[in-house]
Amino acid sequence: MKRHERIEIDPNIMFGKPVIRGTRITVEHILRKLAGGMTPEEILEDHPHLKLDDILAAQEFAADYLSQMEIVFASGSKL
Repeated sequence: MKRHERIEIDPNIMFGKPVIRGTRITVEHILRKLAGGMTPEEILEDHPHLKLDDILAAQEFAADYLSQMEIVFASGSKL
């Protein structure tokens, strides 16, 4: 997988979940806020120490992670 400079995975931080580097804010937390209808600007208001690039990095990380997943159809065949 591509190296994501703004994302950190450390077993001692948030149980090893991917976080925005230098914070305890997980990629999952950012994605859930976006999925809940928050705009990046609203997230930045909630977390003023973040940058727009951090939010974009969380989205990119998730997309890259999902692109590595193996797809299994109901028939059992794999893509």
